Amino acid sequence: MSDSSFIPVILAGGKGERFWPLSRKHRPKQFLSLDGSGKSLLQATADRLLATAGGWQSVWVVTAAHLADGVREQLPDLPDENLLVEPEGRDTAPAVAWSTLEIAHRCGREAVLGFFPADHWIADEATFHATLMAAIELATQETAIATLGIAPAYPATGYGYIQQGEKVGVYGTDPKANCPGFTAYRVDRFTEKPDLATAEQFLATKQFSWNSGMFIFRAGVALDELLVYAPEIIGPLEEQGVSAYPELPKKSIDYALMEKTQQAYVMPVAFGWDDLGDWNAIERLLKGDNPNVELARHVGLDTRGALFYATDHDDVIVTIGLEDTVIVRDGKVTLIVKKDRTQEIKEVLKELQADPQFKDLL
Repeated sequence: MSDSSFIPVILAGGKGERFWPLSRKHRPKQFLSLDGSGKSLLQATADRLLATAGGWQSVWVVTAAHLADGVREQLPDLPDENLLVEPEGRDTAPAVAWSTLEIAHRCGREAVLGFFPADHWIADEATFHATLMAAIELATQETAIATLGIAPAYPATGYGYIQQGEKVGVYGTDPKANCPGFTAYRVDRFTEKPDLATAEQFLATKQFSWNSGMFIFRAGVALDELLVYAPEIIGPLEEQGVSAYPELPKKSIDYALMEKTQQAYVMPVAFGWDDLGDWNAIERLLKGDNPNVELARHVGLDTRGALFYATDHDDVIVTIGLEDTVIVRDGKVTLIVKKDRTQEIKEVLKELQADPQFKDLL
């Protein structure tokens, strides 16, 4: 493998708790097909990265120990040596740091890496690919840690935001493909999930993107920056490898590195994106002109703005007088929740975890 290869790394260790009861400990969100395509989110993520990577030999996945067999089952063509198994979850900074170290050892410090969460939905894969090629060009030419910023469609309060600063250039220009290229900016600042008024102000300035959590950089650039800003993570990993995990702090890559480095660049893009954070995301994808989203057999009277999902096609859900409600049936569990309270599913799971009689539901 040459040093100039592009190596996408899929972050597949998440829990997806807000998709419970469909998402469980050994069947997390990334293993599910939520858009009716028949492909799991993990499989769809790998498929859209394959062409840019040039094949399975350049695709890597990092996941949790209890999910490793599931990843192998879902991605049978993934080389086993490209599957990095974390002994315990320590958030995204250790996952990115360990992966970058391992790839640098095998492929060299000049290898260009991209990190991609396994649970994203992307509508326009051709534009995504063109964007990725532009970000690879940026990372190759500059001492840059590039992030893809999503053009905000509405004043979301559930996403982080990136403010663009100085314009640094246009990348990915391709006259043959009629592609004018993508503009890159230095990052001025990252802002965590704002309130509605602040989000509306951000959109009005036209200087902010949603933080997609997708990053592209040369291995050596990231390792140098991690040494400066996150020595408590990269140091033990360099000395001990994966056995250092129990002593590593739980930190996101945003907090550990991206909010501190002076080498952060953002490329605002638009290819139809959703991070599928909870059940309401399914409505955003599939709503159409129908009064409800029905991924189950449903008979309803005076029911609008509802979402129905059942894993057993023989199940029938009957409703009367419901509005803005999510109903999910999976095995012996039925979830009924108002759409504006789906974030609280995590709180219910804490109660289930505290009671031994419910351990089989987790």
